[in-house]
Amino acid sequence: MDAKRLVLDTFSLRPTDQVPACLFGAGMWTFRNTGTNFRDLIGHPEAMARAYLEGQKKSGQPIVYVGSGYNNFHAAAYGGTVKFRQIGAPDLEAPIVRETADELDSLDIDDLAKDELVQTVWEASRIVAREIGATIAVTATAWGPFTLGAQMYGVEKLMRAVYRKPQEVDKVVDFALRVIQRFYEPLLAENVIPLLSIADPTASGDLVSRKHFERFALPPLRKLTDWARDRGAVTLLHICGNTTDKIDLLVATGAECVSVDHKVDLGKAKSVFAGQACLAGNVDPVKVLDRGARDDVERSSFACLEAAAAGGGFMLMPGCDIPPTVPVENVEAFIQAPAKWMSTLPAAC
Repeated sequence: MDAKRLVLDTFSLRPTDQVPACLFGAGMWTFRNTGTNFRDLIGHPEAMARAYLEGQKKSGQPIVYVGSGYNNFHAAAYGGTVKFRQIGAPDLEAPIVRETADELDSLDIDDLAKDELVQTVWEASRIVAREIGATIAVTATAWGPFTLGAQMYGVEKLMRAVYRKPQEVDKVVDFALRVIQRFYEPLLAENVIPLLSIADPTASGDLVSRKHFERFALPPLRKLTDWARDRGAVTLLHICGNTTDKIDLLVATGAECVSVDHKVDLGKAKSVFAGQACLAGNVDPVKVLDRGARDDVERSSFACLEAAAAGGGFMLMPGCDIPPTVPVENVEAFIQAPAKWMSTLPAAC
């Protein structure tokens, strides 16, 4: 079974004889380990594609996340300014909404397609898919609606608005949802990617309550996963932080696979997910993958597998995106961990 089929079968809860292991995003890690950077790749889709292809060879992971680390550019396409960093993902310098969400009425969703970075990611995705898409799952990354809306509106401002101006939040998040759909639209229409890769960190359990997640973040996520499914694609969703109090709501997003933070008890999550959605997680990306030794990576990976691999519907992943400084040998140990773990299990009678 090739890596792409293993991932898609795992997401669809089909029986498999292997457990996939994959990083989440890893754009910063890829660029550091291929000698490239964000700024210099804009306008150069071939070079961007080569970086992701080389990164995939170094990591051996079954999913390539083209555009990983560039998520803030979807907001920047509507008039924002991006601040580049020597190491790390670019930031949006300021929200594009200065006062009220009504300012979004004057924006044209199709302006996204005019953005040079977005065009670069689209074309790089096509190149990567042509080269390895038959056996490796190729995707492109985006923020979830609540997080992209927060970038456009201002995170602190949005956090206050969920209490004081819920209609403002609805309008901002709905606009963000349409931006995300516009980003993925050509890649799905051309069958470039089989899955969406969505990160919604502002919907984190560390930032919003269960009540506000259910009110503001869940409905647009459900609309997005339904929209993707109607176009023949599945969704991988990652939400940071301790989401233990809303595990059932993560399933309710409709995402075929949900990646949880290392703060979440995998055993408890698996008991809720079982038979409903694929669960992914959740090796600590800093303490274990970045700062640990190879043995630490294997030990932590084995613990995750023991907690959640039984019965299928599980993919080993870090608890979040990894730092760019994670050693290549630790990534190798992580990707190889499921096969090594399975070799220690008693043979079936």
